[in-house]
Amino acid sequence: MSDSKVCIALDFKTKADVENFLKQFEGEKLYVKVGMELFYGQGIEMVEMIKKMGHKIFLDLKLHDIPNTVKSAMRQLAKLDVDMINVHASGGVEMMKAAIEGLEEGKVGDKRPLCIAVTCLTSLDQDVLDNQLLIHEPLDQVVLKWASNAKEAGLDGVVCSPLESKIIHDHLGEDFLTVTPGIRLATDNVNDQKRVTTPAMARELTSSYIVVGRTITGSNNPVETYKKVYQDFQG
Repeated sequence: MSDSKVCIALDFKTKADVENFLKQFEGEKLYVKVGMELFYGQGIEMVEMIKKMGHKIFLDLKLHDIPNTVKSAMRQLAKLDVDMINVHASGGVEMMKAAIEGLEEGKVGDKRPLCIAVTCLTSLDQDVLDNQLLIHEPLDQVVLKWASNAKEAGLDGVVCSPLESKIIHDHLGEDFLTVTPGIRLATDNVNDQKRVTTPAMARELTSSYIVVGRTITGSNNPVETYKKVYQDFQG
């Protein structure tokens, strides 16, 4: 499964926890997500260990700052030679362009990491947009506009709900990636996410990649659960 489009969110606190989890997948080439808790807690050594184990890495730090700061940060992060990294689309076109410039300047070899932009977090819904953020356009139109900005800035795709994936591909093309969290098996608790789907539904909704965390990491048999998610999504 070296071409896996199922990205496992490593929802762990320590390097040892991650190592013990990944050892269960001996012989598999996974795509894993290292988020803020793990990266801030364990640092670059965490990334280096995962790379040595042969897995691809989505470094999920969601940079969001003025363009020059994001460019400088991306220049440093590119040296880690991860496979995918992200920013917040709400930072605007110039910030996203700066992110690409930083990745190009810091890249290892000829290829920079894929860069995607977070649109609306899957914990948000229309009520939050209307009443907390004072964004009164329909949520799917907000996501599409921010995705359009990301494409204009030269990014490779966006993070969005599977529910918005098809409208993005219809308007921006199939090659523009949609990386979709909020994936649960039908038997799972949705926890703190509001816009969720199953792996099979995500495939039908044209998601390019799915991000799956607790469904796999909290399973009594993570390997078998991963294989089920993989089969349901990639066929």
